[in-house]
Amino acid sequence: DAVMWRSAAGRLKFTPTDGLEVVAEGRVDVYDSRGQLQLYVERMTPRGAGSLELAFRQLKEKLQAEGLFDPAAKKKLPRFPRGVGVITSPTGAAVRDIARTLRRRWPAARVYLLPTIVQGEAAAGQIAECVRAMDAAARRLGIDTIIVARGGGSLEDLAPFNDERVARAIVESRIPVVSAVGHEIDFTIADFAADLRAPTPSAAAELVVPVRGELRDTLGRMRLRLESHHRRLREHLADRLASLQERLRDPRRKIAELRMA
Repeated sequence: DAVMWRSAAGRLKFTPTDGLEVVAEGRVDVYDSRGQLQLYVERMTPRGAGSLELAFRQLKEKLQAEGLFDPAAKKKLPRFPRGVGVITSPTGAAVRDIARTLRRRWPAARVYLLPTIVQGEAAAGQIAECVRAMDAAARRLGIDTIIVARGGGSLEDLAPFNDERVARAIVESRIPVVSAVGHEIDFTIADFAADLRAPTPSAAAELVVPVRGELRDTLGRMRLRLESHHRRLREHLADRLASLQERLRDPRRKIAELRMA
């Protein structure tokens, strides 16, 4: 027989299910009241798959069944954002890449950084709280897009972004959230929950803002088309006016002609 106390079970990264083959580690002792030898399980891992990988699959299936990843519920990003909120580590490469890209492409947008840890046991709870805090302050600060980001890493490094609390905070946000976690090949639960997934932090910045130079060129072409259309319209109206003037001659001449008839 085997038993696992709640304190140890709370540290599991996956949910044990009937029929799952596991490797259990712990200590063997005698259960005094029955005089029975049993295993006190302190650590448990799925056999054939890592606990983090299994936890990822289980959580993805659960949240998908609840409809949290429904494409129809995704919010659209504003075309010309007034303010962009960034939730990431204040010292990592991700924040520098995002700031550089936003400044180059669309300096008109205000950028707000809400720093958080992005790795370790406490990270998931802090990231979820940051998303909620940023969403709550969005109207007051003029923020209309949130980027949640961190650089690449192992499955263990990205574990906070595979947390149910983070996923629910992203889905509950009233303004659109872009997830930019890891490298292009990395996928997290946060990516599925977000309104848009970016392959890298710098790509997220490119997705949320237009390019100022391209917009200036577009406006220039629109201005030329408008001026050309206005010129043609003026010429057309001038021709019509001349034609009407020709047909609507002085009525006194018409009366004189009728008298002579």
